[in-house]
Amino acid sequence: MLKYVNTSVVFQEIPDEVTLAINISNCPCRCPGCHSQYLWENIGNPLTPMVIDMLLDQYGKDITCVAFMGGDAEPAYVNMLARHIHREHAQTKVAWYSGRQRVPSTVRKSDFDYIKVGPYIAHLGCLKDRTTNQRLYKRASGDDFTDVTPFFWK
Repeated sequence: MLKYVNTSVVFQEIPDEVTLAINISNCPCRCPGCHSQYLWENIGNPLTPMVIDMLLDQYGKDITCVAFMGGDAEPAYVNMLARHIHREHAQTKVAWYSGRQRVPSTVRKSDFDYIKVGPYIAHLGCLKDRTTNQRLYKRASGDDFTDVTPFFWK
């Protein structure tokens, strides 16, 4: 089962969204230079559909998106949580920040509105750098996604 360490409301992770970022622990990617190395450990509280419901009830219409920050140890579970949000909180968009190069074939991409892929590679930078290897995709329709990474570039 996935565990989460903390949450925060953020404005820069997903373009044009007020996002509840949920930081998930036990990250298997362990990117050199990672700014959240504390998430490498298997710490925190279980992230269940009931916890998701509680968080979304708490924030109400103040947020427009939920972003799973990690979860690469159990991508099928992240996918299940995304389906739950779309079923029970249809107005809320769902994003997943993965440190993997590709979305696993066991994940149904259409259950997400945004997917970021790519490990952090220090000399390439993060999403705001034109040289980044990371990409943020926005669902256009079905399984079709558009690369919105340039939105972050200055």
